[in-house]
Amino acid sequence: MTEPNSTPSTTPTLLNASVIIPVYNGADTIRPLTERLEKTLPDLFADYEILLIEDGGQDSSWTVIQELCQQYEKVRGIRLMRNFGQHNAVLCGIREARYEITITMDDDLQHPPEQIGLLLAEYLKGYDVIYAVPKKLPHSWWRNISSKLSKFALSKIMRIPIQEIGAFRLFRTDLRKAFADYRSPDVYIDPLLSWGTAKFGHVMVDEEKREIGHSNYTFSTLVRAGMLILTGYSTVPLRLASTIGFIFMLFGFGILIYVLIITIALGSVPGFPFLSSIIALFAGVQLFTLGIMGEYLARMYDRSTDRPPYIIGEDSRTAARGPQEE
Repeated sequence: MTEPNSTPSTTPTLLNASVIIPVYNGADTIRPLTERLEKTLPDLFADYEILLIEDGGQDSSWTVIQELCQQYEKVRGIRLMRNFGQHNAVLCGIREARYEITITMDDDLQHPPEQIGLLLAEYLKGYDVIYAVPKKLPHSWWRNISSKLSKFALSKIMRIPIQEIGAFRLFRTDLRKAFADYRSPDVYIDPLLSWGTAKFGHVMVDEEKREIGHSNYTFSTLVRAGMLILTGYSTVPLRLASTIGFIFMLFGFGILIYVLIITIALGSVPGFPFLSSIIALFAGVQLFTLGIMGEYLARMYDRSTDRPPYIIGEDSRTAARGPQEE
């Protein structure tokens, strides 16, 4: 693995890269981020493009993106018709990418463009997907814990030996063939990438603290993301429900034997609290399993409506154009 502090060669490779950045209320950060990318990418790639996907924010991000498109030839802006979500915006960028390598990163300046060379060096060893793993998470303690738990669950679902997956990644663009027909409105990029390869690698990087603005992720959005990962890309919860149901069936059978023995010995079963507790316990298990099934039914319903994961409203390359579904 590449040493974290090593300096990759500044000789450009013969590869070309598409850098995808989902933008949500990032008017204050995307300009310095683009400037840093414009200084870094020419030393690493023969050609490149920077795709800024504006995801229906409330600030002047699209105006800034238009200015950057005028200033830099390599920058392309895409504006979605409304807010679809970070992973939906990234999916849009992946499908619009023109070059053989795709790099995804956030718009908040926490992912240093100067460390893309470390990802590239590891990629050239034969991996298909390289994740940038932060040496130290810069978030609050609850955010770090919830992030680690969700990433751990996702790595187990994807069956890859990397537990610190994240938004800063480099991969082969043609992996998108594996999810070319994916149209669910609930999108999570990492499981989709695992549909096309099992060759995952990672490098350690210094993730910077967020100096401008605040994170758009709350505890509720992280919980929702966790539920999406578990029920949208895995059958583990269903198997868990089946296992719990089987265990409590055995437990219930044991209770039945106990009741029969007590009835034969004493003539009746003493203790109404005991019986009510058992009933409440089994009712809770039933509601839990029904809730898991409900989550899967919700995913099936969302997919049956054929709602697109995103809709492009405007593209800087083609000027203002009518809405197009992707």
